[in-house]
Amino acid sequence: MLVVISQTETPAADQSMIKQKVTIINKAGLHARAAAKLVELTGGMASTVQIGHEKMVDGKSILSLMMLAAVKGTEINIEVDGDGEDQAMISIVALINNRFDEAE
Repeated sequence: MLVVISQTETPAADQSMIKQKVTIINKAGLHARAAAKLVELTGGMASTVQIGHEKMVDGKSILSLMMLAAVKGTEINIEVDGDGEDQAMISIVALINNRFDEAE
C-alpha cells in the first residue's frame, strides 16, 4: 500500500512584500498637505501600505503618517503587499520624489 502525505509550506510572511527606501526631499517634509496627498493615493490601493523610519505605520492613515514627523532628509521605508503592489510602489515613490507635487 502506498501512502502519499502532502505537505503545504507556508511562505514567509514578507516573502512577496516589496520594500524600498526613499528620502523625503520636499522642503516642508511629510506635513499635513503632503500626508493628505499620500493618503489620497494609497487609499485607493488594494494592497496594504506600511511607511516609516523608526516605526512602521499604516500608509493609508493621515494621522499615522503625520506622527512620523518625517522632515526633509528623512529616509523612510515603504512596504507594499498585495494586489498591484508593483504599481503601488512605483506610484508612491514617484509622488515622494516629485515633492508631493508642491512647488519648491
